[in-house]
Order: sequence, then C-alpha cells, then structure tokens
Amino acid sequence: MHVAQGEFGVSGDPEMMLTTILGSCVSVCLWDRQSRLGGMNHILLPGGGGTDLYQAAAGANAMELLINGMLKAGARRECLEAKVFGGARMIKASSDIGARNGAFVTEFLEREHIPLTGQSLGGTLGRRVQFWPENGRARQMLIAKFEEPVAAPAQEKAAADDALELF
Repeated sequence: MHVAQGEFGVSGDPEMMLTTILGSCVSVCLWDRQSRLGGMNHILLPGGGGTDLYQAAAGANAMELLINGMLKAGARRECLEAKVFGGARMIKASSDIGARNGAFVTEFLEREHIPLTGQSLGGTLGRRVQFWPENGRARQMLIAKFEEPVAAPAQEKAAADDALELF
C-alpha cells in the first residue's frame, strides 16, 4: 500500500508492505511488538496549512492520526516504538524544511515518550521507504538526485554578408 502526503496506513497483515517516497517530507513508522501491528504516515510540513490536505499532512495532526489508527487496530500506546525517515534538503533555499520536519518528529516522539529505535534523516537525496507492519522491519533506498543536463553555450557563427538569420 502506497502512503501519499497526508495519508497513513495501519496493518498487522504479514503480507502487507507499506511504502512511500520522501524528499523533504518525513515518514514515521510505528510498531507495537506485542500486538504485531504497525503503521506509517507521510508528513508534508511541521505546521498546519489552510486546506484539508495540508491539515492532514501537518505534523501534529499526521502523528495523532497514525497513533489513533494504531490504537483503534489494537496497539497499546506504551508498547509503541518508532523509526523515522526523510527530511532531506532537496533545494538550496534559506529555509531548510527537511531539517524542520525531522526536528519536529524527533521532538514529538520524545515528548510523547515513544522510543526512537531507528532513523535516517537529512542529507540531500530522496528516499523510497518500505515498511512491513507485522514485524516492524523497515528498508530505505536512496534515490539519486536527478540533475538537468547543462547544454554547452551555443557558439555564434559568423554570418555571410547575404545570410539571413531568423530568431
């Protein structure tokens, strides 16, 4: 099951794999060892926005949706543990949204007393994350940054006296 921005998924099915693709976004994979349930979310921004999609993708709301989804499925809050991924700096800008997303998630987990058992945050590459919710196993694959080819500057040709050049 693919988890897009603002979405989350929860399962205990041994055949289920949750997956997402991240750049500056962050994904939290929660797992309850006792109930063998897991879930994944996809956080777009640490703070809220104006539309329903942005509200669902905002940090605190996305975390609450995931935690509540886990609890409804039978997980116990005191048994939750987390792995987090993403938060890359995908563009050069004065604001590093990836770092802000990563900081939000780690602070949220600490404040909620949810142990962080693994993380891969930051860098400049995107990530494809796969999570098997029944056993808590997670795998990431880095996505190489795509660089637009830079064309060599065109060399001007000397025009003959009777040449016509169209632009």
